[in-house]
Amino acid sequence: MTKGSVFVMGATGQVGRAAVRALVADGWEVTAASRRGGRDERWPAEVRSVAVDRDADGALSAALGGGTDVLVDIVAYDAGHGRQLTGLADRIGSAVVISSGAVYEDDRGRSFDTQGEPDGFPRFPVPIPEDLATVAPGQHSYSSRKVALERELLAAGDRLPTTLLRAGAIHGTYCPGPRELWFVKRALDGRPVRILAEGGRSRFHPVHVDNLAELIRLAAAKPGSRVLNGGDPTAPTVAEIGAAIDAVMGAESETVLVEGAARGTVGLTPWTAAHPVVYDMAAAERELGYRPVVTYEESLPATVEWLAAQVAGRDWREAFPGLAKYQVDFFDYAAEDAWLASR
Repeated sequence: MTKGSVFVMGATGQVGRAAVRALVADGWEVTAASRRGGRDERWPAEVRSVAVDRDADGALSAALGGGTDVLVDIVAYDAGHGRQLTGLADRIGSAVVISSGAVYEDDRGRSFDTQGEPDGFPRFPVPIPEDLATVAPGQHSYSSRKVALERELLAAGDRLPTTLLRAGAIHGTYCPGPRELWFVKRALDGRPVRILAEGGRSRFHPVHVDNLAELIRLAAAKPGSRVLNGGDPTAPTVAEIGAAIDAVMGAESETVLVEGAARGTVGLTPWTAAHPVVYDMAAAERELGYRPVVTYEESLPATVEWLAAQVAGRDWREAFPGLAKYQVDFFDYAAEDAWLASR
């Protein structure tokens, strides 16, 4: 006997693959929906796969048919998607929707949206609680669109109980913009040095896909209208991440720590931040009984193996257009060598 039905939107993406596995293992009858359909080779045969273009008129409604006990939405990004879900509330028992830890702002109104401005990087409390202020809802940025999505769903909590999960820096296999590549590629290239700005102390709280899937599993079984952070058990510094990846790859390298901001791309990593970003996980532990299923270090061997396979024989930009879109050359070794020679 199953726990009920779950409809997962964005099922073939990084988070969706893990979420489907966790939900099936927990006894749910799962429909895996994505734009092109398709399956993950690790899903059991009983998972039903459907192709759904949520932006096509009536497509999601038709796919839901008579309804579902739980809808998990990993690819909802703005107020329009929020209204789409609330408009189907009569056929959805409850929802679990992925938001982002990027929505927060500090007591001076600084956020990830302002980090390119002078003194623009936010100084958040450590750790960040869910009741910290957020950026204003809108359409001008990823963060503002996520807040608009949250507002729509929370306002309809009496009709559609929704757990919003504010995910940290998602990592693991199938990641479209893997931060770990910064260290993995250097090890593969035999690069003997890693230059880290901000003294290597930057902390940007990660969350492994399996830990996020565990939060989804728990929230599906305990409906409610709530906002919860999503993070790993610890938030390692960028220097600690580099050492851990080098250890997995058997690489020996020198780490050069630079105080202050990066010099252009020199010292810049996908985790680099002037102040720590660490999410408080106490509410998830209290409300859902959440316990992480994997640590950052335990997850690395599988991630490293997958990353190495993806870049074998091809340019990293081709392998990971989601990372290349930032138009930053994270592997400008010539600039690094010039800076090292000038010291």
